[in-house]
Amino acid sequence: MQHTAYGLNAAFTAPHRLAAMAGRDVMKAGGTAIEAMVAAAATIATVYPHMNGIGGDAFWLIAKPGQAPVAISSAGRAAALATPACYAENGHPNAIPSRGGLAALTVPGAIDSWRLALEEVAAERRLPLGTLLEDAIGAAEGGIAITTGQSRTTAAKLAELANVPGFAEHYLDGGKVPAPGARLEQKALAETFRHLRDNGLRSYYDGAPARSITAFAEANGSPLRASDFARYRATREAPLHVKTSQGALYNMVAPTQGFASLMILALFDRLGVKTGEGFDHVHGLVEATKQAFILRNNELGDPDTMARPAQDLLDASLLDDLAGRIDRRTALPWPHVAKPGDTIWMGACDADGTVVSFIQSVFFEFGSGVTDPGTGVMLQNRGAGFSLQPGPNQLAPGRRPFHTLNPALAVLKDGRVMAYGNMGGEGQPQTQAAVFTRHVCFGEDLQAAITAPRWLLGKTWGDSTTSLKLESRFDPALVEALRAAGHEVEMIEPFSDLAGHAGAIVRGADGGVQAASDPRADSAALAW
Repeated sequence: MQHTAYGLNAAFTAPHRLAAMAGRDVMKAGGTAIEAMVAAAATIATVYPHMNGIGGDAFWLIAKPGQAPVAISSAGRAAALATPACYAENGHPNAIPSRGGLAALTVPGAIDSWRLALEEVAAERRLPLGTLLEDAIGAAEGGIAITTGQSRTTAAKLAELANVPGFAEHYLDGGKVPAPGARLEQKALAETFRHLRDNGLRSYYDGAPARSITAFAEANGSPLRASDFARYRATREAPLHVKTSQGALYNMVAPTQGFASLMILALFDRLGVKTGEGFDHVHGLVEATKQAFILRNNELGDPDTMARPAQDLLDASLLDDLAGRIDRRTALPWPHVAKPGDTIWMGACDADGTVVSFIQSVFFEFGSGVTDPGTGVMLQNRGAGFSLQPGPNQLAPGRRPFHTLNPALAVLKDGRVMAYGNMGGEGQPQTQAAVFTRHVCFGEDLQAAITAPRWLLGKTWGDSTTSLKLESRFDPALVEALRAAGHEVEMIEPFSDLAGHAGAIVRGADGGVQAASDPRADSAALAW
């Protein structure tokens, strides 16, 4: 049984222990939470390749004591050659393929997000980039022991990935699924990290890595070119925000579904539920999720094309109206269109009080599958989230697709700062709501709030049904009450990957820290 990790100085939580250890070691060497997160991001890209990588995107929320939180967005933009006509000419007039070269159509933004995040650290105290990349280089060069999760995911997705260019050479063992514990060496990836160490993070976009990645991608049908990489820049933003009775809540700007995560909690706050874990709690959050997802599916896309800014969707009058539509006893008929996605979330807090909420992804498990042998970089398939039909999420050159990714952060009225988040596509806002309400609204222990049974409305992580999925550890009486209210309930395994992999860090007003991680993942929560 996992317990909350407590400390007096700093904390780190990650879905793989080696990433958490990399972050801890950087902070113990005098680095900030931001630098620790870069080290962990590089490490987890190496040791958890089925869920993320440096061929994907990343998003940050950074809260420094006494300062307004900062968001860093690195949603990759579509290639200049990526148009609906291009896909129609290649035999895909209705939908973008989810695997292969045509699925690799957006620039990977993660590395540039690291660069921009490091600019938040004073130059005179910044650790050398080589220090931050050391663990990732060692893991890629010397090899890692494949996790049970990676082995299981490889087996589940083998049919659609085995023939994708570069995938088998990098992630299979003699054409077969590697067993848990098997060694995975990624020497080309190690050389890419060394190149970044010696030439700076921007060299990923305007140096040898970009030329190698785009040449391989182009040869295998991708519209990406070196010029797309060269013009890409991550952006520093003001995060979305909403006030509730607990404090100020923050999340990521469009094109992520951050506003939906904030909306769920704001709507639930308006219901005035007093106790956790019963019908009012679960039903209330599920119905708030439906209202948020309906609005999200109608409005969300590249912020340059949305009918109104995402922050406007969190206007108090709109929230009051949506909360009034929630029937406290009866379920709204479902489904609506669901959004898939696979991801890692990590959190950090340093001794100075800086708190980081971070998320990094390649979209589907193993992304597009296209893996460049020259760099070891596997390209994401985030562009498969574009629509080919008119609307705010329609594909066009330079546009950013709908993103499931959304790291969360809260500055509570009692002085606590909480960073929390999870992987799980459609489940990300739902799990965030479960963890936040359990810990903050109803006072549950932080680790207990993550370990407790969870629910998922709709599709995610390779699942095809749109039911309300409940882990089998829920009280049978609650399950029956939800069914009686009209929810289409489906029971899933007691610690199911479908429920996502969550984590959280809380810094108290007195400087004490707590960290928790998910027993559903290969995770670790460290505090000292």
